[in-house]
Amino acid sequence: KDKNTWFIPVIIVTALRELQDKLKAIEIGADDFLIKPYNKLELVTRVKSLLRLKELHDDLDTSENILFALAQALEAKDNYTRGHSERVSIYSGDLAEAIGLSHREVNIIRKGALLHDIGKIGIRESVLLKEGRLTTEELDHIKEHPVRGYEICCRLHSLSPTLSVIRNHHERFEGGGYPDCIAGDEIPLPARIASIADSYDAMTTNRPYRKGIHPKDALEIFVKEKDFGQWDPRLVDEFIKLMKTNVA
Repeated sequence: KDKNTWFIPVIIVTALRELQDKLKAIEIGADDFLIKPYNKLELVTRVKSLLRLKELHDDLDTSENILFALAQALEAKDNYTRGHSERVSIYSGDLAEAIGLSHREVNIIRKGALLHDIGKIGIRESVLLKEGRLTTEELDHIKEHPVRGYEICCRLHSLSPTLSVIRNHHERFEGGGYPDCIAGDEIPLPARIASIADSYDAMTTNRPYRKGIHPKDALEIFVKEKDFGQWDPRLVDEFIKLMKTNVA
């Protein structure tokens, strides 16, 4: 039992031995099954094993929640970035839905976008909160955050589908981005989507060194620059269509 719910393993005991019958048992919600005649010790062992798996799953969920809380705490230090990852998550998910990705893929992209800047935990506050122009050394330091975020999150197997967003959201479609300098379709689709959402939110919100621009002006920048190599132009077209319905 955890704090809120009981977990009851569902083990079906059956005389059926065909593969299709076993698959049907799994489809209707069985966690495991035993073939008659069964051994009582085997049943107890299977239950214990399922309970251990449940505890492991709960630990992973807790670890994910800690990372999400850290990401929110990081943004809360700065009024200018508060809510940034949540907005990037929303924009990324909406774009993923608009291009027809599955519900599972959309959720992966939303989750990855929530954590895309988690690596900034390892960046000096004096750099993150600096109001003036960054020096070359400071720029190089802040560019470390995708790899730092990847290294933090890659230890959790449950987050593995989101890692491309965390590591590659600063790649450029023409290959001049970082950290891996990959180009075009080499950049995973979730990262290409999050890159557009991240750029849009950065343009339209205030930062210490400049004021945010109007959403309509940001979309005009996408129109003018979509063929200059920063973003996937096909995705930019879809994003512009999507956002024009929301921008007065």
